Amino acid sequence: MPSSRSRYLTPCALAWVALIAFLGFTVRADAATLEPPGKKVFFGVTDTGDADGYRSFAQAVGKRPAVIQTFHPWGNTLSQAMPRWRKIKARPMLHITTKADDGTELITPRAIAFGRGDDYLLRLNAVLSKQGVRTYLRPMGEPNRCLNPYAGVDCAGNVRGGAYSFKWYRSAFRRIAVIVRGGAKRGWINARLKRIGLPKVDRRTKAELPRKLKAAPVSMIWSPLPAGSPTVRANYPAKYWPGRSWVDWVATDFYSRYNNWKHLKRFYTKWSKERKLPMALTEWGLWGEDKPGYVNRIFRFVRTRSLMRMMVYYQDFGTANAFRIQNFPRSLKTLKNRLKEDVFPRYAPGFPRERKRDVSGGVKAR
Repeated sequence: MPSSRSRYLTPCALAWVALIAFLGFTVRADAATLEPPGKKVFFGVTDTGDADGYRSFAQAVGKRPAVIQTFHPWGNTLSQAMPRWRKIKARPMLHITTKADDGTELITPRAIAFGRGDDYLLRLNAVLSKQGVRTYLRPMGEPNRCLNPYAGVDCAGNVRGGAYSFKWYRSAFRRIAVIVRGGAKRGWINARLKRIGLPKVDRRTKAELPRKLKAAPVSMIWSPLPAGSPTVRANYPAKYWPGRSWVDWVATDFYSRYNNWKHLKRFYTKWSKERKLPMALTEWGLWGEDKPGYVNRIFRFVRTRSLMRMMVYYQDFGTANAFRIQNFPRSLKTLKNRLKEDVFPRYAPGFPRERKRDVSGGVKAR
């Protein structure tokens, strides 16, 4: 039933409601940032492509990670990832890159901004809204790392410009947020895109073009390096900032080999504390050396800053890689001790659940 309070809206208030609707502000299925409950901190791990990799890591560290981060190239489906997320019962973080596994560039930031990849964004919105899977979306992480295909600065410190200019990265991020979040009729989505200087949803898409985009329970993560690689003024995070309206979390990556703590502290203050946004370490970990002191210091950093709400350990593929925690016994012992704290829950609320078929042949959630 309509609230009785609606009868008392003034003409001015009604005008504001109409204006907001016209501008296309979307209503999201989960308007929160998918933060951990209370003062908890989500501990996570990166995906190796199979459930056994997740389980062996969890067994080694003595704690099941509440979050799993999967890395996908642009256009990839969730046909294999979704069943895996459900099987291990961990909330997903989806990182999207613009380079295929064979090194081929799939799309540029400018092309994303102009809608050339809308078919993929519409598919993401459709799948995540239909499945109702609460997901952290991390598009084009580390944009200020020169080795990434969408980087705005090359490894010599020169601004690339063109299809990789800072404005196109910012515009691409905004477009991804507007379309994947959904939660409004297509006309309202188009109005919001127009308001930020971007073309409407591309009608040449191969995906079905719905009249209304359902609200997907996604939380947008913006994650540059603390000071850039290379560390030059033109490559600082501020160049890539898409704006508060399109960011739910700020995040960065911080490994033992490149551990400039001054840069990390400054990043937290400027991007999390000043903007009152939750912060995550979307990738952290050992790099080729057993350093229990680094592990302890990471945990002290997280535990002494109230807006630090998530930390995802990066594990690479295979047993001999330079990031595998099992290869560093002293650091592994330190990590196990730290994870005994109750502040790190074993599950994220509403984690993906496996499905079973009902007697009628349909599929329903457990």
